[in-house]
Amino acid sequence: MQRVTISVDDNMAKAIDDYMARTGYTNRSEAMRDLVRDALVRTGGAEDTAECVASVSYVYDYDGRDLAMRLDKAQHEHHDLTISSMRTRLDHKFCMEVTVLKGATGPVRKLAESTIAERGVRFGQINLVPIRSDGHRHSHGEHGHSHEHSSPAL
Repeated sequence: MQRVTISVDDNMAKAIDDYMARTGYTNRSEAMRDLVRDALVRTGGAEDTAECVASVSYVYDYDGRDLAMRLDKAQHEHHDLTISSMRTRLDHKFCMEVTVLKGATGPVRKLAESTIAERGVRFGQINLVPIRSDGHRHSHGEHGHSHEHSSPAL
């Protein structure tokens, strides 16, 4: 681990302390590490990690120009990335959907971004978490099914 020293003005220091109080952090270092991780993931700074998981949440007009069908079709076309999806009706017009994706970071980010950019999506947010294999493989049962464990990369 490396020590990095930064200087911030009084207003930013207060904002960091207020953030810590709201979110339950007990020290500035951990709060700053998590804020930097979040910024790196949101801005694509984690693209060097081959794999990721992502939750994509968005609100959309259910009746708007076959949008629900287009969103569903995109998930089917990317079945290798789509783990699951949950749709909740908010009222007679709007739905909120949360889709969980897993796979190579580039294609996952592209699918997530194209989903929230669809015409008729009113609000969208991507929570992307880089993962890496820890190299630990398990083999199960007489048929030799195996899987590899993954863990957050940052």
